[in-house]
This record gives sequence, structure tokens and C-alpha cells, in this order.
Amino acid sequence: EKLKREKDWKIGVVSSVTINHATPAAYYAHVVSRNSYYDIGLQMAESGFDSFAGGLVNKAEKEGEKSIYEVLEENGYLVTNDRDTILSLNNKSGKVYAYTSTPQDSGSLTYRIDRKEGELSLADYVRKGIDVLYNENGFFLMCEGGKIDWAGHANDALANIGDTLDLDDAVKVAFDFALQHPSETLIIVTGDHETGGMTIGYAATGYNTAFDILRNQKCSYVAFDSMINAEKKNGTYTFDRLMEIVNDNFGLWYGENGTDSTLALNDYEYSKLKKAYEDDLSGNAKTGYEESSRLYGGYNAVSVTLTHIINNKAGIGWTSFSHTGLPVPVYAYGVGSEAFSGSYDNTEVAKKLFALCNVE
Repeated sequence: EKLKREKDWKIGVVSSVTINHATPAAYYAHVVSRNSYYDIGLQMAESGFDSFAGGLVNKAEKEGEKSIYEVLEENGYLVTNDRDTILSLNNKSGKVYAYTSTPQDSGSLTYRIDRKEGELSLADYVRKGIDVLYNENGFFLMCEGGKIDWAGHANDALANIGDTLDLDDAVKVAFDFALQHPSETLIIVTGDHETGGMTIGYAATGYNTAFDILRNQKCSYVAFDSMINAEKKNGTYTFDRLMEIVNDNFGLWYGENGTDSTLALNDYEYSKLKKAYEDDLSGNAKTGYEESSRLYGGYNAVSVTLTHIINNKAGIGWTSFSHTGLPVPVYAYGVGSEAFSGSYDNTEVAKKLFALCNVE
């Protein structure tokens, strides 16, 4: 807002999650609660920012209220989810909101592990964001890899890793731009917090890790939830059928018919999975009991139990379904990057940027 108002820079906001979610909203909205989605959407439309991209507007209008998409158009935005239109955007396109046509998980981009050929990635939206924002005065672009956090909440290591790689691809786009403009570009990469307490190290594997085991997972917990829901709808959700789907999508097996011993479920793991299935059927997994909260964190009991099992076999442990107090790194490259060394409160990132950009 300061850069737009005081220096007439172009401003862009990109996120792999919904565009009125907490982090993107922090760059353009002023509300009492992060849950004020409609008000956040209205302030997005009224911000005058030049480019919004990535996820959908989520949980917005109530009955009788205008769609945020309509309000954006009334405020002069090109609103599109057409792939060809998005890929043709440039700095002559005016104000734009480009969002995914293949939403997953409450309107976010698809997890990297689930993405189909032709779907736009976070890096694609950053590349087009730079194209739209490029001008003589300067620009500021915020990009959030928000589904890293969502996968952390769900304790899905492979989905977490995949979307971290997606963020890395997006940073590479920015870095390539910085190499072309070395005397006037600053890139900062950081996080607001760690989620889930994911660590290398699990009690049953000691100091050993076997990360290749993760390659047997073929989909995210979200996609697996959809498979389970389809079986329930079809009336075919038996435990035997579940074990077939588990083998197809995680490689895990139990009994005498498997071939890869590293993916064999021991009796303890098998009993955990069977309990999760029973809790899912009975509804116990969604109750407020302490045990269900500790075991499943409000997620589908079967999906989260599966990710725990395969993660643990790989030597990965989790401590929580929530945010943790671990410090996060700050990486900086380019003009003024030396200001970001050392340890400091997270609000100092903004204050350092104010100083570097010479805004009040």
C-alpha cells in the first residue's frame, strides 16, 4: 500500500491458496478477523493493486451480496481463469485477477503431487505476475506457497515436500529476473511459522532414514480423501477394498502377498489403520475427544494414519497438527540483502523493507 501510494510502484499478490486467505490478505486488507472473507475480498477489489493470481476467492458472499468476482470487474479488473488468456498477460493488460481453473481443497492450486499436465503452477503465476507488473518505476510482488502449511497441518510429508519444490521453482523465476536486473532487485524468502513439527528422526527407526519409501505415495491426503468419499458414495467402502486402494496409492501391504518388505505393515501399523477405518465409519474421528484430536487432528482418520505410517517408515516424525514455535530462516538475495542477516522478530522484515524502499 505504501509503495503504491508513495512511489507509484505496481503491486502484485500471488498465492497457491485462496487469495483472501490470511497471508495474501495481510498485504491489502485491514479487518478485525482473518475470517472476514467477504470484507477482505471487497478490500482486495478496492486496493488498486495491479495483479492478483493463484487461488480462488473463498467463503465470500452471503445471500443477496455481490460476488467478489463481480466487484473486481466493476473496479476495472480483468478476471479470468482461462489458461490461454493468463499466459498471454503482459504489462499492457491492466489490472488483473488470474485464478486457477482446476481448484482443489477449498479453492487452492492443486498439490504438485496431484497436478495434471497443463495445469498452471505457482511458478507460472509468478512469471506472469512479473510480466504484468514490469514497468520503469518499479514493482513489488508477494508470492506465497501456502499449501506447504496446509500439508504440514495434515502431516503429509510428501505433499509438503512437493509444494516446497513448487515454491523453489517460483523463486527460480524471480532469481532469473534478478540476474537480468542485478542492480535494482531484492528477493526475500521466508515463512511465518513452521507447521506440524516435521523432523528427520522417528523413534522406531532411530538414526536411520529411508526417504525413497515416500516415492511409493502417489497422491496427497486430499486426493486420497476423495477416493474414500467415492467408495462411500458407491457403497463399496469395506476394509478389504480400502486395503486395495492403500496398496495402489501408497504401496503398503499386509499379509503374505507383498513383494517389498520395506512397505509391509507390521501388526501394530495394521491395527492402527483398521482402527482409523472403524473410527471413520463410526464418526468417532470427528468428535472432540482428546484421543481423536491427538490421533487425527480433525482430518480423515484413514488418510492421516496412512501418511503417518509411510512417513514413519521413512524416518520422519511429526509433533503436532498445528503451528510450532520453531524459528524460520530468512534468505535474501540482491540489493540490500545484507540487512537481513542475524536473528530478529518477524515484524522486522517489514521494517527493514520500509527502510530499504524509503517509505514512511
